[in-house]
Amino acid sequence: MNRKGKNYEEQVHTYGRIWMVSALIMMLLVPVSMCSYFGAWPGFVPVLKGLLGVAPIYWVVCTIEVFTYAPMLGSGGTYLAFVTGNITNLKAPAAINAMQTADVKPGTEKGEVISTIAIATTSIVTTIILALGVFLFAQMAPVLNSPMLQPAFKNILPALFGALGVVYIAKNWKVAVTPLAFMILLFVAVPSLASSVSVLVPVGALISIGAARVLYKKGRV
Repeated sequence: MNRKGKNYEEQVHTYGRIWMVSALIMMLLVPVSMCSYFGAWPGFVPVLKGLLGVAPIYWVVCTIEVFTYAPMLGSGGTYLAFVTGNITNLKAPAAINAMQTADVKPGTEKGEVISTIAIATTSIVTTIILALGVFLFAQMAPVLNSPMLQPAFKNILPALFGALGVVYIAKNWKVAVTPLAFMILLFVAVPSLASSVSVLVPVGALISIGAARVLYKKGRV
């Protein structure tokens, strides 16, 4: 407890809400500033029509992701990850790997601290790399567009989650085998779903919870 009577979690929620609202305002100011500068306002009705076709999907996905990632990342990590973005590809794997390396569990105080530090570090590194990329893009474009590197870029996500998956599957394969088998069969049957990772990650989490519950009742885990 600090001298103001607020503990760590209360401070995290206070500052987290402030930064979430601030980030939202900053994001909205970008299109508003551009419309104001160029004097090109699309009007309320066209914007509403565009949002109705896209926004509901993101509302559902974001709601599911909060319930999926918050217990894993902790309060501080969750606020920071949702403000900086790229949770599935970078923030969650980094936090999980950091907690595993530090031998702490998600949901604990130590796990909360390690997760927040890991996500903060990835945010800083990503910002630095993006800044360098903006300045050096013209020089790097021929290298990044090289046919030799294209297969590597297409397999970054499978390689990342594959490496993390092996560790956690080996720890408790009885729980992991059900969602793993389901996802393999699903992607083999419908390959086009590979672009819906953000939706299927929470689905896999729910299947894992259900499978763990059944195995727990039968005394197998």
